[in-house]
Amino acid sequence: MTLPIAFDYPVMEANTAAEIPTGENWQYEPKWDGFRCLAFRDGDTVELRSKSNQPLARYFPELVAALQALKPNHFVLDGEIAIQINGELSFDDLLMRIHPAESRIRKLAAETPSTYYVFDLLVDDHNRLLTDQPLKERRPLLEHFAERYFEGSIQLSPATSSTASARRWLRTAGGPLDGIVAKRLDLPYQSGLRNGMVKIKNLRSADCVVGGFRYGERTKTVGSLLLGLYDDEGLLHHVGFCSGIKAADKAELTKTLEKLVQPPGFTGRAPGGPSRWSTERSAEWQPLKPELVVEIQYDHFTGGRFRHGTRLLRWRPDKLPRQCTMNQVTPPAASIPQ
Repeated sequence: MTLPIAFDYPVMEANTAAEIPTGENWQYEPKWDGFRCLAFRDGDTVELRSKSNQPLARYFPELVAALQALKPNHFVLDGEIAIQINGELSFDDLLMRIHPAESRIRKLAAETPSTYYVFDLLVDDHNRLLTDQPLKERRPLLEHFAERYFEGSIQLSPATSSTASARRWLRTAGGPLDGIVAKRLDLPYQSGLRNGMVKIKNLRSADCVVGGFRYGERTKTVGSLLLGLYDDEGLLHHVGFCSGIKAADKAELTKTLEKLVQPPGFTGRAPGGPSRWSTERSAEWQPLKPELVVEIQYDHFTGGRFRHGTRLLRWRPDKLPRQCTMNQVTPPAASIPQ
């Protein structure tokens, strides 16, 4: 290997912030809904590594080919792998790539090709290490590198120093974006550290029907609420879960829920069965008569469900279950930032 950094080089990570930081030393970028990835080119060898240093090259053969087709023989890039479906980024299609069968991966690579959004240059085309230089010097070098070499599925991720543009990107989070990141222009690449970058997500709320619940592991009290939303045809679809229930409330809430147990719970998409992370007990769920409504806080809705666990804000006895519709979480049409 002739590159000045090894394949296990730690990426720069981010702290979480509630507000967009302001000032002349900040640069703002979209937070793509994908896999963070360092791309290494060392002669004919291309290696892709995840944030946790897992090899990704076998799952994205089309990106390996695209990086091999670039003119420089040496470089290291930092970016995000994403898959765009009908103008929006699909994390579900990305997850489908992590598959043991090579034939399946190549089929998906042809049907739903990925894009690599590049936001940093760690080693340039002269095999020169740039990580000691501040971002305000690395970014122009990246833009020059991109202008000379990038094409097709290798794209330059946009950046701005305008807080107005950053706020506009943040408003589209939950559609094509997962939020925004703000980076310190005056710092070198903060490998393995979190003091040079913050991420900001656009947290929002929605009213959901409680279509079922799961008992907690090794307990007889509720562990999580299963959330549902109605579509235009009146079907109640399972869209996620909420587990942030106060311990002091669980016993009484369990009694309330058990009185409402009644199949089918969800008339559209229903919760799945056991997963490799769940026990037999936690994977079982109890269907409920659709009477209870909760307001939850979430950060991202994609593929017909909340990407992460949601936060219980309050119960909404004033809301009719039929008022809990999908249009609350369907983001307005928004284009991929350029």
